[in-house]
Amino acid sequence: MKFITENDLRDLNRKEPFTNYEIEPGARLTPGARQFLSDRGINMYDNDPYTKKNTVNVKQAPAIPEIVNTWKKKKLRSKMKSTEALFLLYEEELLSGDASLAQSVINLGKQFSCIKNHVDGKGPVENLNLTECTGIKVDNFSDDLDDCFEITESHMQLKQGRKIIILHRLRCDLREIEPVVLEVYEGSDKDKDLCSEVISKVNQIINTLSQIICSVLGGKECQRKS
Repeated sequence: MKFITENDLRDLNRKEPFTNYEIEPGARLTPGARQFLSDRGINMYDNDPYTKKNTVNVKQAPAIPEIVNTWKKKKLRSKMKSTEALFLLYEEELLSGDASLAQSVINLGKQFSCIKNHVDGKGPVENLNLTECTGIKVDNFSDDLDDCFEITESHMQLKQGRKIIILHRLRCDLREIEPVVLEVYEGSDKDKDLCSEVISKVNQIINTLSQIICSVLGGKECQRKS
């Protein structure tokens, strides 16, 4: 029996490159030769009954779109876990100085955890309760309303400056969720409703944080930018 080695194939390919290779009757490929063909995506035709009998079907690698969607979902899951941890961090800090404010943030953190679980198919998520103000009403509560006003270094000097920055940091982090959600479910009619629901529920948390920031500042009137 003739054995065809990797060097044999290299020499043949060097003389005249090929994309298909048919093993001549009575010949067999060495493992290195088979790997050579496999690495270069060369189609191999083998009529040897011994080879057919001992050939194991190799599981095909996942299609590229499937791989891409997998890492996108992992990215979203990781981002949401990071935001969930940020809620815990700030809840712990606020508890030592303002129990009422801490409880408000804890409630929002629980709502965010419900959203994260909903993305994983672990139960529904309800709407947040809304106390309307001049700028935030029922009909726009789930929309991206941007910040009511800009948070700047001047807020650091206020008595409640640390609390304001904490709330603003959470709000900024939550705003990073939407583009990741859109990336995951882009072009998917099946998950279109889930995509919209997640974004709207996250917007409710963001808008509630905006109201809390205003209340921490002691605002009696809505300061939303026109």
